[in-house]
Amino acid sequence: MNTTILTITGSDGTGGSGVQADIRFISELGGVAVSAITSITVQNTLGIQEFYDLPAPVVRQQVEAIVNDLQPQVVKIGLLRSIEVVEAVVDVLKKYKPNQIIYAPVLKSTRGDQLVSPKVYDAISRLLIPMCTVVLEPSDLPIGPRRHGHANQLASALAFYLSHGERLDEAMLHARAYLNQLPASYADGNSRSEELYNQFLSAVETYFGRYSDVAFYAEQLNVSPRYLGQVTRRIADRSPKSIIDERITTEIALLLTKTNKPLKEIAMQFGFSSQAHLSRYFKKQKGLSPSLYKQALQKI
Repeated sequence: MNTTILTITGSDGTGGSGVQADIRFISELGGVAVSAITSITVQNTLGIQEFYDLPAPVVRQQVEAIVNDLQPQVVKIGLLRSIEVVEAVVDVLKKYKPNQIIYAPVLKSTRGDQLVSPKVYDAISRLLIPMCTVVLEPSDLPIGPRRHGHANQLASALAFYLSHGERLDEAMLHARAYLNQLPASYADGNSRSEELYNQFLSAVETYFGRYSDVAFYAEQLNVSPRYLGQVTRRIADRSPKSIIDERITTEIALLLTKTNKPLKEIAMQFGFSSQAHLSRYFKKQKGLSPSLYKQALQKI
């Protein structure tokens, strides 16, 4: 008979970490997972954009509903982002007294973003950690490249083997061995960021003469402007607008130096409202007005 394992942590819509990954991982091992969510995240394979932390009473009610009914004897804890939630979880577990409590600290994201404040971790250290059977440390993780959700996976595997009555050293050995045999891409998701970035560059090359609005390119690629910005910043450390503007400015500079087209005609060609509008735009990008830029090149 399988022993139920309760995971108390945040969500991860990509399934690479958080409650979704716990349920998937424990189920793949053959266990039974139940959950209580502490935070809802807005995230994708590019990282976390927003947190919506659930109130402590809601977290408490979730945990109480599970422990009263299903009586899990192994509890795995991950993301706790407020002192009130820490206190609520600790209070319920003190009353219930499960056999095993595993804490996998979730303090920073894979990309290094701070997820838990020092004050909250101080409360965790004082109130929760003394109750725990196991507190995972970075040294507990198997060496290889470490993937998204690696610590989460180790804690889930450890919870599974402990739920089957194994000693801690045996459970840790089996958990690490299980992680080592997983493919490196196990929790990476199917990010389309590099493909999308190349598609964006291609679209800019096609449409820069007519469109400078990021929303237009996002619509062509069937993504939101915000996601497009996440992609370009991750890959090129630049905003979509700066990439579009650079391409437009490069072409204007080429026309200024290689043709005899009047500035008014160039402004009309690129959809500027006036020659003055083009001049302001070009100066912002290049630091010189079109006429001064042309004069500077002629002197070289």
